[in-house]
This record gives sequence, C-alpha cells and structure tokens, in this order.
Amino acid sequence: MTDTAAGPLRLDAIAPEGVGRIVAAAREAENRGLDRFTMSETAHNPFLQLARAADRTASIELATGVAIAFARTPMALAYEAWGLHEASGGRAVIGLGSQVKPHILRRYGMPWDRPVARMKEYVGAVRAIWNSWQTGERLAFRGEFYTHTLMTPVFDPGPVAQGTPPILLAGVGPLMTAAAGAVADGLVCHPFSSLPYLTGTVLPGVLAARAKAEAEGAAWTSRPFEVVGSVLTATGRTEEELAANRVLIRERIAFYASTPAYRGVLDTHGWGGLHEELHRLSVRGRWQEMGELIDDEVFDAFAVAGEPAEAAREIHRRYAGRVTRLSVSGPSEADPDLMLDVLAAVRALG
Repeated sequence: MTDTAAGPLRLDAIAPEGVGRIVAAAREAENRGLDRFTMSETAHNPFLQLARAADRTASIELATGVAIAFARTPMALAYEAWGLHEASGGRAVIGLGSQVKPHILRRYGMPWDRPVARMKEYVGAVRAIWNSWQTGERLAFRGEFYTHTLMTPVFDPGPVAQGTPPILLAGVGPLMTAAAGAVADGLVCHPFSSLPYLTGTVLPGVLAARAKAEAEGAAWTSRPFEVVGSVLTATGRTEEELAANRVLIRERIAFYASTPAYRGVLDTHGWGGLHEELHRLSVRGRWQEMGELIDDEVFDAFAVAGEPAEAAREIHRRYAGRVTRLSVSGPSEADPDLMLDVLAAVRALG
C-alpha cells in the first residue's frame, strides 16, 4: 500500500489573487526553492495564467489547484492541460475538482449527475486522449458519460518529451476522495479537513482504493501517489496583523462549515448543530456573525495560528509523515510573503 510518509515533505506556494501578480509570485516561489506553484480556478482561468508563469520560470512545477472538471468536456480539458505542459517543458500538474451542483448547473450550464462515477470516467477519458497524442494510438474511448473516438492529425498536438502530466483529484467526502485513490495520481485535500477527519475518514479509503488499483496493474500507478495537504493559516509579523488574520480565517472556516456538502467533516467532531446554525445565517448573508460562532476549539481543529516560525512548527507537527506535500492558505487580504515565510520555516524543520 502507498506510504504517504515516504520521502521529504514537499512544499507548494498558492498563487495570490489578481492576474497582475501571478508571474512575479511564481518567480518568487521558484527563487525561494519551493516545489510547486498552484493556482485555483475562481475568477480566472488557471491554465492561461500558469502558461504566462511558465515563460518566466525554469524549474518549479505549475499546478491547477484545482481546475473545475465538469465545466469542460474531457477533450477541452485535455487541450488546455496539454498546452500548459508543452509551454512549461513538462512541468504541469493537473489538479481537478468537481465543484458543487449549483455552480455546474447554474454558473457553467453543464450537466450534473452521479459526480463520483462521472469523475472517474472523466479522468479515464482525459488519459485516453493524452495517450493517443503521446503514442499515436487510435483514440477509442467509449463510456457512459463521454465518448471520444475522433482524432485526425491536424488536431493532434503530438507527444511531449517529458510524458503526460499527473492528474490529482480534489475531494472532501469519502466517495470522491476514494475516487482519487482509484483513478488519479494523488489527492488534493480540501482546506476544510481537520486532522482527525483526514486520518480517520479520508485516508483509509483513499489508500485502500489506491492499493486495489496497484494490484490490478493500472498503468498510472507507476507514479508515486501524492497526498496534498492544505492548511488554513493565520499569521503575522505583529500582534495586530496576526489578530486581523485570525478573524479572516475564522470567517473562512465559517463559510466552509455552512456548506451542506461539507457537513460530514463537522459531524466527525460532533459539530453538526454548528453547521445548521451557520447555514441559516449564510442564507441571510450574515457573514460577520458567522465568523463569531467559530470558537477556539473549532478554529484550532481546522487552522493554525501564530507568527511564521510558530505556525510552521505546528504545521510540521501535525502533517509531517501524514501527507506528501502541503500548501498554506491565508486570507486573500494578507501579505502573500507571509505564507512564503511560513513555508520556508517548515522547510527548515526538515
């Protein structure tokens, strides 16, 4: 079975908000010796912005963390990802997520049904398309949700010398996270994942699914499996900055805890009633009140706080040996250099 503790803990920087800061942030992360630069899909297309960063960096991996799979067909995603992989000289890492039903139906106007089964097939379709480009084999993917059987030479971008990019799959609940173990090269853990939930609920199913794929000789299992942790972090260089960032992280926790799809995480701790109260407030848009309901016990279960060196020690204590790599996620309003300082302090701990 895959050992998540194998090898040194690798560290990833998260892209700041705003496209004007992406390239400089990627270069700074590379200069600091970080392993991967990750951009999520919120207000901007991560493939486009990471391709810009590819032209100004040389070695750091460039990852979507995550791109919304169901917003695209597998073919559309395959082209975007392949373009980033080519532009970066083989440094792309493709993190995918499903998003929640209202966004897929009402924001993207795409179908939503049986998301776990659909995601498993989606990953298989993307792999089949890439294999066709990489090897020249005829494309002949036929599934329940997707069919891809046409690839004429003019539309074939051809192989990439470094091989196909890894696919990581994000999830929160036990079914989608187990799907990552079954079909992907790694699991991207949601920031709203306490350590007891991760180790007690998520990882056993993920690693069992991965072990089954390995036993069946699945081709992609030749790559090591990644477990990517994401740690909500409130830090600051002064007491005032730290206090302000703690408030913002409390509000982030409250937002996640109000989401029905994430209730299972709270149930692990016996905090289902907190979800009900937060959800009622969220429907009314009472965001500040929601943050005030996150007491220190709940905060400490989902986040780390302290000046950079102090936060780094706690992150290392919790996650070293339990994940293969991690990122730290602070408030969007915080100085992004603070997160890099925390990662540098984690690295210094070995």
